[in-house]
Amino acid sequence: MKGVTEEFPFGEETLVFKVMGKMFALTDVNLFTGVNLKVEPETGVELRERFAEVSPAYHMNKKHWITAETTGSISDKLLRDWTLNSYNLVVKGLTKTQKQALESM
Repeated sequence: MKGVTEEFPFGEETLVFKVMGKMFALTDVNLFTGVNLKVEPETGVELRERFAEVSPAYHMNKKHWITAETTGSISDKLLRDWTLNSYNLVVKGLTKTQKQALESM
């Protein structure tokens, strides 16, 4: 995805994916039992009600972040779609200058 960097700002175990310096996904690189993703509040409620493997994200704003377990019960396609949605949600919130810089990449 355009403008994405991978960083370890919270220690050696937590891989954080950012677009233009803003987080949109993070996971434990050793366990990889789940991934935290940004969501619209209504979407987060809907996903938590629909999937037992989706919960409020640990150490994150529970209204805007979910944890999706990567145990195999949520399809790879859904995980990719949710990751792309998280990315797009963060891009939507970028400043005009950041959006222009992203587009020029």
